[in-house]
Amino acid sequence: MKALVYQGPGSIVWQERPAPRVQKPTDAVVKIETTTICGTDLHILKGDVPTVESGRILGHEGVGVVTEVGAAVTEVAVGDRVIISCISACGKCGYCVEGMYSHCLADEGASGIGWILGHLIDGTQAEYVRVPFAETSLHKVPEGVAAEEAAMISDILPTGHEIGIRYGAVEPGDVVAVIGAGPVGLAAMTTASLYGPSRVIAIDIDANRVEQARRFGASDGVVSSDEDWKEQVLALTDGLGVDVAVEAVGVPATWDMCLAIVRPGGHVANVGVHGKPVSFPLESAWIQNLTITTGLVNTDTSRMLIKLLAQGRLAVGGFISHRFSLEDIMDAYDTFGRAAETKALKVILTA
Repeated sequence: MKALVYQGPGSIVWQERPAPRVQKPTDAVVKIETTTICGTDLHILKGDVPTVESGRILGHEGVGVVTEVGAAVTEVAVGDRVIISCISACGKCGYCVEGMYSHCLADEGASGIGWILGHLIDGTQAEYVRVPFAETSLHKVPEGVAAEEAAMISDILPTGHEIGIRYGAVEPGDVVAVIGAGPVGLAAMTTASLYGPSRVIAIDIDANRVEQARRFGASDGVVSSDEDWKEQVLALTDGLGVDVAVEAVGVPATWDMCLAIVRPGGHVANVGVHGKPVSFPLESAWIQNLTITTGLVNTDTSRMLIKLLAQGRLAVGGFISHRFSLEDIMDAYDTFGRAAETKALKVILTA
């Protein structure tokens, strides 16, 4: 088969690799129909995730058709169209029983890490992928749901929802600011509407993304390159700051921005993947009664989100800005990596 292979910081190649087979009774092999590129893949390419070894097939999102299952798999069958979760969960360990699948203790990849596809084992940016723990790491695609829309359930929708909105404890009437109007930030805005906030403020350095965010549930927008961006945000509140600040970029500047606009007693929910240290001014923040949360998505809300998607309650078609064939994945990476120029949100790759 052909696959996108990481060769170290700054280097990826599209090359022939052996097709995967079932290795364990709980495995399934999926023929990729649709996959995509995540911002985390760009972090890997920059060298921000040193646990990814040279030779790894990247990718942790996708939809496909099951072609082979292990002897212990009974809930998924050959021929099923499935969503591949970005988190692989054994479903039996202590963390999985608690619903914290992101810290699955199984020995696939590394014990204690649920994100293994495209990280610690070969991933989905290929013609075929082996999926461990198929019954708890694959979800059947509902009838009538397009593959490219279903692929949004692999990662960005549960990530934005769980780590941004649920961890941020959004409540009816809250003012929510999302810093970073990329795909995950937009997913946070989209799912915030499920909780009844009074305002959702999109903040981004790119004016086009701020404007586009209104299609995803943002009620207001602020361009962060404006000198008075903070004053603009505070003017949309009662002057004390936002109830929930969601960091959806992963750089020190946007972390600092969250701390600058959150009100006393508010929540800062960090979703971004950080490759560099950030500062936390505890000497001034200790008195603010803040709640700071971080995390890797558990995907424990994926099945709920799939139901909403099937019922037309989540409009996700707008996430898709560019479409490529899978064999043109190098062009797709170039387009996605230059999102400020190309206006890319999610790029869809179809086999």
